[in-house]
Amino acid sequence: MKKFKIEIKWGIIFSVLTLLWMYLEKSVGWHSTHISKHAIYTNFFALIAIIIYVLALLDKRNHFFDGKMNWKQGFISGIALSAIIALISPLTQYITSTIISPEYFPNVIKYVVGKGKMTQEAAETYFNLKSYMVQSAFGALTMGIVTAAIVAFFVKKQ
Repeated sequence: MKKFKIEIKWGIIFSVLTLLWMYLEKSVGWHSTHISKHAIYTNFFALIAIIIYVLALLDKRNHFFDGKMNWKQGFISGIALSAIIALISPLTQYITSTIISPEYFPNVIKYVVGKGKMTQEAAETYFNLKSYMVQSAFGALTMGIVTAAIVAFFVKKQ
């Protein structure tokens, strides 16, 4: 556990920033009046995610590996960070969907059905808390591992 103290810290930071981002999305109307823009603008969170991975791996390199870290060490650290984020993400999604923006699912369902992008049944199957909890966990793991591989390459230092 002590070996992954830095990844746990950054996993919690990532999760808190995710909740703040969700609050921002709701505040600017991407979960309601401007829901048509949500699919585009929500992707800007990727920049924050990359910054978090860079800071986490630099923290690991500087404070755990004494300033030197090879790609494999960075990648393993990034995988651990991704796993921690994936474990926390269902809770983060629950908080988002029940406290921050409980109107998101009804609004997005209405929007996609109204635009003819999905049937009511398909939209209700896709846009719900259980589905998003699963999507957030697997998305955090897969995108996190890819991000970790790339970031580890740039922050390695022999």
